Amino acid sequence: MKKNILTLIAIFIFNFGYSQDVMEENKYKRNNKYERNHHFEREVVVLTPIREADVMWSRKIWREIDLRQKINHPFYYPQEGEAETVDRDNLFKVLYDAATAGKGEMNIWAFNANNDDEFQEKLEIPQLIKLIEGTEFEVFEKDQYGDDSLDVNGQLVLKGIERRNSLNQRDIKKWRVKEEWFFDKQRSVMDVRIIGLCPIADDRDEDGFLTGQPRPICWFYFPQCRTILKNAPAFNLVKNEAENKTYEDIFMKRMFASTIVKEGNVYDREINQYKIGLDALLEAERIKEEIFNIEHDLWEY
Repeated sequence: MKKNILTLIAIFIFNFGYSQDVMEENKYKRNNKYERNHHFEREVVVLTPIREADVMWSRKIWREIDLRQKINHPFYYPQEGEAETVDRDNLFKVLYDAATAGKGEMNIWAFNANNDDEFQEKLEIPQLIKLIEGTEFEVFEKDQYGDDSLDVNGQLVLKGIERRNSLNQRDIKKWRVKEEWFFDKQRSVMDVRIIGLCPIADDRDEDGFLTGQPRPICWFYFPQCRTILKNAPAFNLVKNEAENKTYEDIFMKRMFASTIVKEGNVYDREINQYKIGLDALLEAERIKEEIFNIEHDLWEY
């Protein structure tokens, strides 16, 4: 009898430990009725190499992706605390987690947004964490009169640690994209390659009120980000979750809406520095049409 009881206990412990391992291994599979490995096992698609001798014409363009537009919602959602999922994150969380993961295969770099978009000043991981999560401050206990509380040794009584000036990720409403358009005579095509991505948040003052000014966070070098974005699923707005795209698919297939805010120019100025309101939108459309016409005019019919 005693031997049977010991056998049952051993079987129970084994099954319990095994079930924990299975549950731990399948934490990403329990959300689906079948195993989905397509996006997680994808390799980076090697782009066509470009020779300088084949580029007849090129121009750098800066765009802004407004995440309030419906077609751009996959970049913004899910937000923390309201619609979290185990198999996808919003674009900023994907890149931020990769940039702060430490040295390793999945690590990417972030660059100082104040240094424009030339990717000159790299942000170290502690700098990036401080920029996003704020600065740690010690908070001390207060007595009934509002003075600092002291212990028997005359030392301040520490209440805890809090972070201030942290970034609310919900305030990231735009992304700036730096890209280069060029005509490749070897392939006889007008092509575009994205160079960098920059999240832009609505700026807030020390009291947490919106100032109405944009706040560039940092720049990510897109060719480096592709190793992360190729395995980061995004929601399919066609409502077919069996064919969800990755963020790399969205960028490479141009499945987003954007507005041109700058083109390469001798003054190095943005459109809003010499056009405002409707005139700025018309100027953006003029630049887009000019790029189309350059390719169109290279052909004879």
